[in-house]
Amino acid sequence: MSTPATKVLRVALRGDAILTHPRFNKGTAFPVRERKAFGLTSRLPYRVNTLEEQCRRAYDQLTTRDSAIRKNTFLQSLKDQNWTLYYGLISRHLKELIPIIYTPTQADAIANYSHLFRRSEGMYLTFPHQESMEEDFLEQTRGRDIQLFVCSDAEAILGIGDQGVGGIGISAAKSAIYTLLGGIDPSKAISVTLDLGTDNQQLLKDDLYVGWPSPRVRGKPYDRFIDKFVQLVRKYHPHSLLHFEDFGVQNAKRLLDFYRDKHAVFNDDVQGTGAVSLAALMSAVGVTKSRLSDQRIVIYGAGTAGLGITKQLRDGMLDIDGLSQSEANKRFFLLDRYGLVKQSLGPTKIREALQEFVRPDAEWEGVPTNENGEIGLYDVMKRIKPTVLVGCSTQGGAFTEKVIREMAQGVERPIIFPLSNPSRLAEVDPKDANEWTDGKALMASGSPFPPCKNPRGGKDYIVAECNNALIYPGLGYGAMITRARSLSDSMIIAGARRLASLSPALADPDSPLLPNFSDARYINTEIAVAVAQQALDEDLAEVPWSKEEVRDQIIAGQWQPVYADFIYDKDGLR
Repeated sequence: MSTPATKVLRVALRGDAILTHPRFNKGTAFPVRERKAFGLTSRLPYRVNTLEEQCRRAYDQLTTRDSAIRKNTFLQSLKDQNWTLYYGLISRHLKELIPIIYTPTQADAIANYSHLFRRSEGMYLTFPHQESMEEDFLEQTRGRDIQLFVCSDAEAILGIGDQGVGGIGISAAKSAIYTLLGGIDPSKAISVTLDLGTDNQQLLKDDLYVGWPSPRVRGKPYDRFIDKFVQLVRKYHPHSLLHFEDFGVQNAKRLLDFYRDKHAVFNDDVQGTGAVSLAALMSAVGVTKSRLSDQRIVIYGAGTAGLGITKQLRDGMLDIDGLSQSEANKRFFLLDRYGLVKQSLGPTKIREALQEFVRPDAEWEGVPTNENGEIGLYDVMKRIKPTVLVGCSTQGGAFTEKVIREMAQGVERPIIFPLSNPSRLAEVDPKDANEWTDGKALMASGSPFPPCKNPRGGKDYIVAECNNALIYPGLGYGAMITRARSLSDSMIIAGARRLASLSPALADPDSPLLPNFSDARYINTEIAVAVAQQALDEDLAEVPWSKEEVRDQIIAGQWQPVYADFIYDKDGLR
């Protein structure tokens, strides 16, 4: 990380007000001059610490917490006190602490949100208060330069489903990742929960639940509420990025498609998961010396993430290999709760969004079915002999030994991506897939797993973590920094191609398919450059830059966790 020039801020807060403001609080790092100017001399102990010393102290405190959820709670408390220290600490221990503040630990924090609640952490827009939504929105945004809104209705959180108002936890975690890995100034980002009720009966029966205790709103009232929020974002912050997160399968893609031509919007479950999977697959086909369009791809789990991955891989075939959409669609075999998505399932079992990937029944004559006429995973594998198997079903262990060994018989280097998280929901443990393929599998997983022993000897195989955080902060930052009118498919593919180009496997086929997460800040900077340059190429950017200026502009604009110098000014920042 480069050392930025020290910023100078004029701040109006004094005394306890500045010590309790996480944006401006420096704790024991306030220098003597600022302690006098801001009335802090008697409020702080004598010794002035550096940020490095504070990070060492905070890390020592963190390591005394004996569980991931207690560490998550400690870091949340630290964030509530001092943004610079929070981001400074995590940036120094990135690979260790991202799983604590993000997946998988954040899922536990969200599930227990009402019982862990101490302090609000974003914007809560609630259905019964929709008449005052604009007033409530402006209370937090008036006069601020907001570049990023991360919002969730919390219907489909991190593999744990409907979590009601606890969705603020995923919005806040995603926003923090944008800052850590993309360089978004945290004062220019807002985390939003859209509280439209919950169908989670445990929450509805919990007298400590802090959200609106009502069944979920559906249909036109739901759409009107969402649209009211989106129009406020468009009206007051037309150049911001609107990030949709963890919406239900009936709404995620539908809302993305409806708004993507009206504003710069992004859905990480649909586009981010697809983009990082595309990068991993491009790396894998580089190892196998083949092309995307040569693959036969089974997608196990055709929900929001599965369909998003399918369409992103399909669009990669169009953009990179020049296939037509209809030809690319034929490379995919999707399975959902009714088994293979095929013609005879009929309209009641096939969502509209899946129609273009429906397989004709004629392909499956003689293939065994169950009593409902449905074809399961093993029989699909046996018939088509896929080169790629992607899991996004949240069905832990679904890729059995029988399934994996069948795949390994038909391809020299099977490409296997068990992407469901947390790790207990992964379709296969990579060490098992490694054993069942005699160490030949090329793998990426949705959660971190330890290296796999090579059954043929040699070095251990490091399983790439197909973590959206390797790409979405860069995608978003590239759009924001250029004030792009939309985040186009081509911009996303440009980011995925840049990520794939950084793959260690391209130099050594037994190395991981994606770069080490410890380098995620650098990686996302590279992705942001590619995205911004593509935005300029497509004439979507509203900045007067040449492509040659992009890198310098991005690096100069990135926020870094260092303390600014403060000057007291009663008319300054609050």
